[in-house]
Amino acid sequence: MAEVLPRAPATRLLARPWRACRTSELVARWDELAARAAEPNPFFEPWYLLPSLTALDPQGRVTLLVLEQDGQWLGLLPLVRSSRYYRWPVPHLCSWVHANAFLGVPLVAAGHEQAFWRALLDHADRTARAELFLHLGGIALDGPLFRALTEVTQSQQRRRALVHHEERALLSSRLVPEAYLEAALSGKKRKELRRQFARLSEAGALEIVRQTDGAGLGEWIAQFLALEAAGWKGEAGSALACAPETAALFGEALHGAATRGRLERLTLLLDGQPIAMLATFLTPPGAFSYKTAFDERFSRFSPGVLLQRENLALLERPELEWCDSCAAADHPMIDHLWRERRAIGRVSVAIGGRLRRALFDRLVNAELGRRPHHPDAGAAP
Repeated sequence: MAEVLPRAPATRLLARPWRACRTSELVARWDELAARAAEPNPFFEPWYLLPSLTALDPQGRVTLLVLEQDGQWLGLLPLVRSSRYYRWPVPHLCSWVHANAFLGVPLVAAGHEQAFWRALLDHADRTARAELFLHLGGIALDGPLFRALTEVTQSQQRRRALVHHEERALLSSRLVPEAYLEAALSGKKRKELRRQFARLSEAGALEIVRQTDGAGLGEWIAQFLALEAAGWKGEAGSALACAPETAALFGEALHGAATRGRLERLTLLLDGQPIAMLATFLTPPGAFSYKTAFDERFSRFSPGVLLQRENLALLERPELEWCDSCAAADHPMIDHLWRERRAIGRVSVAIGGRLRRALFDRLVNAELGRRPHHPDAGAAP
């Protein structure tokens, strides 16, 4: 009698309209994927990405590429066809990352990193129209997803190019908060912070409130939006409350994160009123310092820095190994307090046949200003 061998799991990459992924069944699969991700990215979890798409992609241009195996999700990346590459009219495929999403690595279950990239690149090869290459923004250059992409492109003799990179502040240490602060700041600066806290205490009752639940979240969100809009971001038109879309995204994302136990709120109160606020996304083994705001009327007391001093308590959470600042490179405040750095880059990858790849070579060489196949341009060996 012939032996019946078990059926190999069927793995396929599906291109789904994002609106079709809002069902409770698919959101549950999505949450399960996030829990098993090789590299955490809260900005691609359903509680953040779906409100982002609702607010910023009403036309439904973005497609969710989902690697699926027998109904289980193994990977996800939002992808869009773009007719412009930053300032230039160059059509390409790109991951969808907006101004308030601070990481662009796909959500991929641990152990399936290479399989995901192979499926994605095969999809790009087969479905590209006028698009000349694949562009990936916000990639952590020291993470498992970038390592897997490097290995796959090398094995396929497929050129990739690191076209931009920067380093932003990261908190990652085995030191306790007091020791970390002592190592990060001079004695003079620590003394100044103590003086500022004491002077601020003279103005009223100071209180630090740390919350990881959803209690009073609606009021907290309203206070944060008002506090941010009252400062320089409001004057510049970049505060979240300056546009109904970003205000709605902020509120929905924080509610979604709190429901899943992924939100920590830290508030410095003066006589019961917030003068500094911070929202952090908790995605073990990492965390993301998402948004902060402070009352600029109290700038001379550095309330934002005082709040970050309290935020060093993250070092004592056993489930967290690091916290990404989500700040711009060379940030004038957090760079002096958080001593570690995280390298973030933008990566372009060749797709399609010989002619398309030849055009990509010319574009990359022009962008980088380097000779063809320079190692820094990520040429496959």
